[in-house]
Amino acid sequence: MQWYLEALKNYANFKGRARRKEYWLFNLFHILIMGTLYLAGSAMESLLLFVVILIYYFLTLIPYLSVTVRRLHDIGYSGWMYLVNFIPLVGGIILLVFTCLDSDANENKYGANPKILINQSA
Repeated sequence: MQWYLEALKNYANFKGRARRKEYWLFNLFHILIMGTLYLAGSAMESLLLFVVILIYYFLTLIPYLSVTVRRLHDIGYSGWMYLVNFIPLVGGIILLVFTCLDSDANENKYGANPKILINQSA
């Protein structure tokens, strides 16, 4: 939950780097929340819950984009590589592969390796 809240706090931060852990835990909690709301809305056949889902989706769209851009930065790619997601059939797969790659081991043009920063502060 900490990584989800961290991504929400950094919703407007498109600079720097995000570890795989931050990216995937944000997505895990996002999917769990969306799934829970969707199942509750389906079970209750409530239009109100579907409106809540839409509101939640739009409120988390910018944090999702920012953590994805920072994840791309972590592997040395520009945030503009997110646009590969819009290539029909293969774009989503390419983005999935990018987000699964390990961090650049050293500092890159987007900043220091966040794994090293966390390990040094511990």
